[in-house]
Amino acid sequence: MPGHGRYLKKHTEALVKDVGLEAACELTGRSKATLGRYYSDADEHSDRFMPIDAVAALEASSSYPHVTSALAELKGVTLSYDQERRNTRSSGVNSDVVALAQRFAMLMSEYNQSIEDGVISVNEAKRLLRETTALQHVLLEMKLNLEDESV
Repeated sequence: MPGHGRYLKKHTEALVKDVGLEAACELTGRSKATLGRYYSDADEHSDRFMPIDAVAALEASSSYPHVTSALAELKGVTLSYDQERRNTRSSGVNSDVVALAQRFAMLMSEYNQSIEDGVISVNEAKRLLRETTALQHVLLEMKLNLEDESV
């Protein structure tokens, strides 16, 4: 299986687990075994992937668009997924620079803790991913503010 196949299967599994197996079966009209084949990395299932209509149905109920974001990453596209609702909005580039520095410091702190034993566990990788995504959100707001100021 090519590298992207495993990557997509991993994100398909995350999507099914996010929604829950029973709910995923109901939403897609497929059995547990069929859903399992879509994310199995066994050789006999290496060419089986979840159909796009099933992905759409699950992502409509999930907390995050796992497969869509994985496809975007494989293509080198950055998506903006903003589920966060802040009490205050960015007040400009200066506050964005401060927020960027704070987020980067948090990412480095998380990395330092994660690499302490020489191995980054799955949970540590998930925390690093959350911090990286938060950093990406700050950069996106900064980009939007810069575009507003340059007009």
